[in-house]
Amino acid sequence: MEKKSIKEIISTVFKALTLAMGVAVVVLSCLGKLEAQSAVTMLGIGLACAGISMLEKK
Repeated sequence: MEKKSIKEIISTVFKALTLAMGVAVVVLSCLGKLEAQSAVTMLGIGLACAGISMLEKK
């Protein structure tokens, strides 16, 4: 099994969190269980994680 560096793991976590926040907002909105303010907060967290992931040098 290949060892991954901490940077690769953190990058993967940020990308997964970005996807998870987007999916969670869509699903909760469809179920009618999400307020607009909560949705904006969740999408903001996801966008911040995407930005951090893109800023890292490869």
